[in-house]
Amino acid sequence: MTPSPRDTRIFWGTAVVVVLLDVLTKWAAERYLELHVPRQAIGDFVRWTLAYNPGAAFSMSLGPFQRYIFGAFAVAALYVLWRLHRDAPPGERARSLALGLAWGGALGNLIDRIRHPRGVVDFIDVGMAGHRFWTFNVADSAVTVGAVLLALVLLREERAARREGEAGRPVDG
Repeated sequence: MTPSPRDTRIFWGTAVVVVLLDVLTKWAAERYLELHVPRQAIGDFVRWTLAYNPGAAFSMSLGPFQRYIFGAFAVAALYVLWRLHRDAPPGERARSLALGLAWGGALGNLIDRIRHPRGVVDFIDVGMAGHRFWTFNVADSAVTVGAVLLALVLLREERAARREGEAGRPVDG
């Protein structure tokens, strides 16, 4: 199957917007923020705090070659996400949006891995008082939202397929 031209525009348009927003916000964070010095954005709940993450999600580390290992994982993820889009049935706009978000986020963080030996630029710091979430960026947000949306799309498809299967089943009598 091949996605419709509209689905392809949604996928690539979303991916490009995510990468541009990610690159621009990371540039601004590096230019205007001091390393590990929080600036309040929405009270103490949302702060801008520049940090570099040489690992993966939640600062997971794989040793001295992690930059290359996580970079290779990102390249593989880009390929898998693109194939999922390419093989999707036409008219799957929500799927195209979800995959475009994840693809753009994966590329945004891969750009950082290539560009920065210090790691991925993170700057969004959310929490209350001493209870804070891990610092993240636009790319991380796009990957997360894309993954959740894709899970919902797949769940909806599974339920529809189950209903179709039940409707076509003969009734014992």
